[in-house]
Amino acid sequence: MVPFALGGLAAFAVAALVCLLAGAPDQWLETCVAGFLVGIPGLITMIVHDRNRKRRRALSHPEFRAS
Repeated sequence: MVPFALGGLAAFAVAALVCLLAGAPDQWLETCVAGFLVGIPGLITMIVHDRNRKRRRALSHPEFRAS
């Protein structure tokens, strides 16, 4: 899930840069910045979720090895 969160953060960052350079209305830039800032807790949530999933899977399937 982490790549999806990173992709969303990157998309909002690029959109903010484009809005800034193109002289777009302020609301568009604010929306991009807000999307980026809201994405940070989402990224942290996905990192924790993936870490816990590895631990749960290792307990339920001992033969499973995650790198």
